[in-house]
Amino acid sequence: MSSYQDVAQLDTSTTSKNKWNLHDTQWVLSLFGTAVGAGILFLPINIGIGGFWPLIILACLAFPMTFLAHRGLARFVLSSKNKDADFTDVVEEHFGVNAGRLISLLYFLSIFPILLIYGVGLTNTVDSFIVNQLGMGSPSRVLLSGVLVAGMISLMLGGEKLMLRAFAILVYPLVAILFFLSIYLIPSWQMPNMAFPEFTSFTKTLWLSVPIIVFSFSHAAAISSFANVQRGHYGNDATTKSEAILKRTSLLLIVFVLLFVFSCVLSLSTEQMAQAKAQNVSILSYLANITDNSFIATLGPLVAFIAITSSFLGHFLGARESFNGLVTKQTKLSMKSADRLGVVIMFFAIWFCAVKNPSILDMMDQLSGPIIAMILFIMPMIAVFKVPALKKYRGKSAYFILFMGSLAVLALLYSFIK
Repeated sequence: MSSYQDVAQLDTSTTSKNKWNLHDTQWVLSLFGTAVGAGILFLPINIGIGGFWPLIILACLAFPMTFLAHRGLARFVLSSKNKDADFTDVVEEHFGVNAGRLISLLYFLSIFPILLIYGVGLTNTVDSFIVNQLGMGSPSRVLLSGVLVAGMISLMLGGEKLMLRAFAILVYPLVAILFFLSIYLIPSWQMPNMAFPEFTSFTKTLWLSVPIIVFSFSHAAAISSFANVQRGHYGNDATTKSEAILKRTSLLLIVFVLLFVFSCVLSLSTEQMAQAKAQNVSILSYLANITDNSFIATLGPLVAFIAITSSFLGHFLGARESFNGLVTKQTKLSMKSADRLGVVIMFFAIWFCAVKNPSILDMMDQLSGPIIAMILFIMPMIAVFKVPALKKYRGKSAYFILFMGSLAVLALLYSFIK
């Protein structure tokens, strides 16, 4: 059992499995912490540039997209005949060895680029804090990024169970501070431009924003471990309990994140959003830099640091697990050797990307969002129409998720040919 699973394996023997309990709450917080990262901190920038009406439409789509997609992936993992199967085992069981290997590779590629994004985002957040809040000179980017990436990976290697428990606890203040900042910004709200944009421009903006929504609310990296924990904990009730936990997680994300997004978008102009994008910093770092308020100047970068770091750790576990599964099935390397190789490769790749400092929003648009859509939206829905065990889930929601996932993937193709 992975250490991500260990995090939520609380003693619930005295609680009724038919009622909501501490085990369920722990998983809601773990999944929430995995989702709240760079995507959400950059979401106001990307949507704010597009205008007010795309924000309204995307806000309405966010909950069904998030809940239904993650529910579909959890159902897919739980559909295996093998009660101990991880994601790689399930795709090979349902799609065959060759297709299974390809899908497993895509699964790894849906998680790994997020680590690259977080490496860039964390480096920029700390660098911005040092320069703008501490009033010091910008440190060597090579050294700063190397120390930060090495520090996060060292936490993983030094004791994952203890580390994840600590970051699960940090979700409480993270939720509280995000909520407080959202309310705190209300006096700064400005009346948005209510004019409806030209239809072609509007639909294009809406379409190209879909990958950002997919990325920003994704906690797919934890779903395989999550589903297996529920199967071991609840047995035949695993699917029902998983869906209840995922629904509450999605509601928590939508309520707190969309309040934060609306508050940020209404507090800044379109020109300021463009400046934040050009600086390649999170919305909180940008707010800290342009205001004289010491509260925002201190809390903004702190929240960005906690959110990116906690989400990095959750995604690193998923990337590490999928890399090890891929390598051990393709080579004769032992699990221990594959793990060491994976840690080294990921460290240098994340470090290199953090030094190069590519556009975070472009990486979300053109790489992570569409690849996540393939694994989270499209693949489980294909399985619904292919796998007998999932036949009962065919319906309107399956077509909706398949359609939204296709839009995200098509956005990737468009970005390459435009």
